This record gives sequence, structure tokens and C-alpha cells, in this order.
Amino acid sequence: MNFSNPIIFFLCSLGVFNGFLVSIYFLFFNKQKRIQNFWFGLLVLFLSLRIGKSVYRIFAPQDQIDLLVMQVGLSACFLIGVTLFYYIKSSIENRKTLPKSWIIHFSILFLFVTIVGIVKPYIGNDEFWGNFIWVIYGVWGVYILASSYLLKDIVKKIFSKTSKCTTAELWLIGVVLANALIFIAYIVGYFFLYLVGTITFSVVFYVLLIFFLSKKNRETIFQDIPEKYAAKKIQDNEASLLIEKLDALMKQKELYKNSNVKLLDIAKELQITPHKLSQLLNDNIGKSFAAFLNTYRIDEAKNILKENTNLTLETVGFEAGFSSKSNFYATFKKQVGLTPAQYQKQFL
Repeated sequence: MNFSNPIIFFLCSLGVFNGFLVSIYFLFFNKQKRIQNFWFGLLVLFLSLRIGKSVYRIFAPQDQIDLLVMQVGLSACFLIGVTLFYYIKSSIENRKTLPKSWIIHFSILFLFVTIVGIVKPYIGNDEFWGNFIWVIYGVWGVYILASSYLLKDIVKKIFSKTSKCTTAELWLIGVVLANALIFIAYIVGYFFLYLVGTITFSVVFYVLLIFFLSKKNRETIFQDIPEKYAAKKIQDNEASLLIEKLDALMKQKELYKNSNVKLLDIAKELQITPHKLSQLLNDNIGKSFAAFLNTYRIDEAKNILKENTNLTLETVGFEAGFSSKSNFYATFKKQVGLTPAQYQKQFL
């Protein structure tokens, strides 16, 4: 290997290595044996093979490059798009089983690129693969566009004043954007700087990883996307009744004080489905689940700040249900317009 740029080599290789670990985890060791996790594992595996091929080509001595590695990397690239598409589709549709049509579709593409590799191996056919790469990129690009189209209703929520995207929905948008960035980086890199594709992969991989490792996000990213409910709008009378019951429940049982409370927990207490509660919050109340809880938590914190001046501000936040000091401070300042300390000074 050529280590003339050890820092760049380390960054690129680390991204690929961790990509393989993530793919192995989701394919074989994830406790939730969901269809979505299977497709996500394949997606990360094929991306890692493609990027690994690039790292190998850049840093290996040119006279020692194994052309079989090049062929495997490009073949994997051919399958990135279809795995992205089925990951997004299975997540949005909450698929519990793998449709036969999906298996056939994927198998056709897999067999096609495998047969191409047998009939026209990279060894002795580098000119063919130099042209075939554009077929590979073309297929990848088409599936990115198709995946983006699947997200159209979720994207609309970003600009909506009444509906908010869930963490799981934002994650799907992030995954598609990450693929699009890597795709564009490889197209640009083909003509200018080849290394840009591998660097882009490492950057977007760790951005998504940081997002995933957040405790709050980790608990919700791979939850089911709420079912579409546009055609089943809650009637105004029913919505008003549910809102009253929900408000009474929150005040009586103080569920918001539990920093780990989930949508499912409150839905069970209210005796409705999580999907219906999500709809009520987004369509009728106009708040995300987190924002809804924080409204009660801030009210609780304000009461504590008025009545218990001996408590530390951090303790006040935890008593009100916030999981961290920083989250408490940021949310309080956003809703009240003052920091907790500034607010408390009014009553000293």
C-alpha cells in the first residue's frame, strides 16, 4: 500500500471499515429482524465495497492492483440504488414481509451484473468496464430519483406549519441525501479528483453516525413510519374530546416527567393507537411529540423555579422531565425567551 498521505488514507479506510461493521450488524446481529434493517444492511455493505474499491485503487501501487477487486467494487455499485430504493419503500410502507416481486427484481439485477462479470471480466476488458461504469452510475442515479419521489409526502412536512417530520422520517431523508452526495461526488471525481468520492463517503457516514448515536434519535430512527392518514382525518368533535382527555392525562399522571416516555406509552394510557395519537398531535395540535411534551415540561419547570429557589437549575430540568441540562436550557430559552436563571431572578 502507498501511505504517502497517511491522514487521508486513515480517514478513508476508517469510513470503509466502520461501514462493513455497520452492515454486518444490521444483516446478522440486529435484534429487530425487520425487512428495513435487511435492506439497510445491504445498502451499507454495497456502499462500503464500492468505496473500499476506490481506496484500494488510490493507495495501492498501480503495478500491483488486483483487477478482481475493481470488478467486485463496481458490481457492488450497480446494486446500491436498488437497495436504497427498497430500504426507503419498506420503511415508508411499514413492510413486515419481503414481497416476492422485490426478491425477483433484486435477483435480476444481481444476476445481470454477475453474468456481465463472468462474460466480460475486468481482466482483459478494462475498456469495456470503462464504458459500463456509466451504465452502473445511470442505474444508481435512477434509483436515487425514484427513492426521492417516494419521500415527496415526507418532504412536504418540512414546509408544513401543521405537520412535523418524525425522527425516522428525517433519517430517511438524510440517507437519500447522503447517497445523492456520494453519487455526485463520484461523477465529479471521475473528471477532476477521484479521491473526492471516498472523502465524501467518510464525511456523510460519520454525520449520519453522530445523528444515529444520539440517545433520543437512536430510540426512534428505526421505528415504523406512521401510516398515511390523510384520508382518515379525525373529526373536529372527536379531536376536541381527545385533546381534553390528553391534557387531563398529562396533568393528572404527569407522564412528561419521565424523560424516557414514548408515544406508545401515552397512546396506551389514552386507549388509542400510536398512529392516531401522532395524527392528533401533528394535524390537530400542530406539534411534534417532543414539542408537545416540552410544553408541559417547561410549565412544570416554571412552577418549580417560582416555588423552589434552593434547587439547582440542573435539578429543576431533571425534575421537569428533561434528559439533559443543555436540552432544558435550549428549550426553556426558545419557549420563554429567557434563560432559566433570568426567569428565576424575577421571583427572588
